[in-house]
Amino acid sequence: MTNQSTSLSAGASCGTSQIAGCRFSLHPMDDQFVSLLKGAIEQADTSKIWRFTDDVSTCVRGREIHVFDVVKAMVLHTAKTGAHVALNATFSIGCPGDTEGDAYMTEDDIRLNEPDVKDLSQYVSSQFALYPMGDPDYMKTIMDQVAVAEKHGTLKKGVHYASGLHGDIHNVFATLEEVFANAQQSKSSHIVMTVNMSINSPSHQEEK
Repeated sequence: MTNQSTSLSAGASCGTSQIAGCRFSLHPMDDQFVSLLKGAIEQADTSKIWRFTDDVSTCVRGREIHVFDVVKAMVLHTAKTGAHVALNATFSIGCPGDTEGDAYMTEDDIRLNEPDVKDLSQYVSSQFALYPMGDPDYMKTIMDQVAVAEKHGTLKKGVHYASGLHGDIHNVFATLEEVFANAQQSKSSHIVMTVNMSINSPSHQEEK
């Protein structure tokens, strides 16, 4: 697959595209990290999204439901080996000029990876930060979504520049997906959400 960079055409504005995307890096702290990463990519079904992997990160784009489905699957396929894994991810929707890969926007709602990962239980500790671009009431939008995390029972604590989430990975991802979707109902036309996640860390025994 060739690199497909997105160019911003003159006059393009935020909110003109409903293509969701995520650029993420997985870091298995294991001598076999190459095989772990390749295995995760091979095991995840990416047929409903656009994907490109380079020497730094992987970018997936398409319908929001399938972007989250693929990212969670790749994380789980890496973490199920028992390796200590770190995830760094940036989710985005409404990016100006984001039109490449729009052929995937006609896909249905069936999550292709969920049947293979739904029974994989995995504790995670994570932090997320929400950026509702151009929203004059951005703090209210952010705090409303922190309340969503509290409702899910995944909210750990607030930290500088982020909110902590922890618990089973399925609950944490359900929280993140709901937060991301809810934020789109705000006055913002471009939503960015950053996520950092730690899995299989020795320190987690004290957190559970």
